[in-house]
Amino acid sequence: MRLRLPRSLQARLALVIGLGVAVLWLATAFITTATIRGEINEVFDSALEETAQRILPLAVQDLFGREDDGSEQLITTLREHDEFLTYVIRDRQGRVLLRSHDADVDDFPPFEDTGFAQTSTHRLYYDAVLQNSFTIAIAEPLDHRSEVAQETLMALGLPLFVLLPLSLGGIWFVVSLMLGPLRGFRAEVASRGGHDLTPVDIGGLPGEIVPVAEAVNALLLRLGRTLEAERNFASNAAHELRTPVAAALAQTQRLMEETGEMGTRKRAGDIEASLKRLNRLSEKLMQMARAEGANLVGKTEHDLGFVLRMVADDLAQMGSSGRLRLDLPDQPVMSRIDTDAFAILARNLLENALRHGAGDSPVDVSLRPDGTLRVINASPVVPPEVLRDLTQRFTRGDSNSTGNGLGLAIVNTIAKGIGAQLAFLSPATGRKDGFEAVLHPAGTSSDA
Repeated sequence: MRLRLPRSLQARLALVIGLGVAVLWLATAFITTATIRGEINEVFDSALEETAQRILPLAVQDLFGREDDGSEQLITTLREHDEFLTYVIRDRQGRVLLRSHDADVDDFPPFEDTGFAQTSTHRLYYDAVLQNSFTIAIAEPLDHRSEVAQETLMALGLPLFVLLPLSLGGIWFVVSLMLGPLRGFRAEVASRGGHDLTPVDIGGLPGEIVPVAEAVNALLLRLGRTLEAERNFASNAAHELRTPVAAALAQTQRLMEETGEMGTRKRAGDIEASLKRLNRLSEKLMQMARAEGANLVGKTEHDLGFVLRMVADDLAQMGSSGRLRLDLPDQPVMSRIDTDAFAILARNLLENALRHGAGDSPVDVSLRPDGTLRVINASPVVPPEVLRDLTQRFTRGDSNSTGNGLGLAIVNTIAKGIGAQLAFLSPATGRKDGFEAVLHPAGTSSDA
């Protein structure tokens, strides 16, 4: 199974550096233990040899000073203690003449030659005097040496279990501190949008990240110039279209008044309808350019209810009188949303409801004190897959509609620009049919 590193650079650095420290510590501990084991063996071997050479002359002198009856003499101890070094002194015939109190004769093979020997349980040193008349075998348990080596390894390894978590925590903290400017840069880039493509401050970034940051800033500048060119083109094109379209529309209407031929009047009427659609399209394109290219939130607060009433009155004068039912709070609804942007948003929502509402059914428009705007019109239930695509440009929920499919796209663009949440519901709240558009301003609950 392939090991997967964390996606976070901070976690990767902390993990890799921490594991590296742990591996180096363990390797150092094993190498040090191996070195110490060799040194311990040398020291213990030297102790065996030196002890044998000190005890044997004293023991021989003692043996000469007493009558040799061939009996074994056991050296008693002053107090109980662990005896790591035991010894046995024999004569030429191999009889045990003297041994330490914990010495087990079975652990001492017969003397063969001076020097070191080793059994499965003991490390031994043999020496002799007076032409091998007296020999000494001094032994140390191998378990003792292994225990010393293990204690040394534990002394070196145990701190790792304390130091490793502390090292990981320290590495995590230091890496987190060092990556602080990088996280700030990431947050600055993430905060950029279509309305703010200014370069990001790269001060304080590590030298390795500066080229990346400069490339991102260059990309933001190119993207900003491209979007600005597109917006200017759409706005200028729509503006330039208005004059010739208006002139053509006036000429067409004059032609309709002057001609008496029915076929010509019908064709002129078709041209008039097409020019009116083109005029509405140019107006929507200008609104889209306004929604995409301007700062939609200002520093001064305005009453949204007043703006909404003005939009409704304007639509009423254009032939929708009696269909719009406004429900506005008694107190002003103050907001820093640009008044032109809110007027464009409200107008498109109301026009969409009037155009797609069933027959002459009323359109309910309500504005709550927190700024939540609801527009409800009667209509058949709109399928969910159609609701999802309503904010796409040039998308119409009703294929028979005379609209151009830009109204709700403009509303969605402005909603994003002011940080609001736009939702479409069908059936409408509390109804079995109908269509409802809800705009929740920034800072309000979507369930409000």
